[in-house]
Amino acid sequence: MNAQNGTAFMPDEDLLNTILADLKRTVKEYTTAATESNCPSVRQAFNELTMDTLRLQGDLYTQMGQMNMYSAPAKALRYDIDKQLQSAHQTQQKNQQFVQQKASGTEQYAQAPNVPVHQPNVTTSYLM
Repeated sequence: MNAQNGTAFMPDEDLLNTILADLKRTVKEYTTAATESNCPSVRQAFNELTMDTLRLQGDLYTQMGQMNMYSAPAKALRYDIDKQLQSAHQTQQKNQQFVQQKASGTEQYAQAPNVPVHQPNVTTSYLM
């Protein structure tokens, strides 16, 4: 990435590492936005942005690896992967059970809300 006068703004490897780090950060931000969005279309938009950014990050990582700018991490043992997957599956099951318990209202400590639902005091009329 050379400037017009022929001097490098910064070494290509440093610039590409900066871009790679920014893509990783962006994926985290999009994932958070998708997780916290209430509107299905907004959630879908952030999911698509996340996937597009992950593809860009993966492509850049591959290119940097081919140019010997980024070394691949050590290979994981199959046992370690299986152990992590099993742990994640157990956590997912526990979370699903917890949500089902809370949603069904059969939880021993279920409590009715102590604040009435707020009714809007302003109605919106749409003009056509």
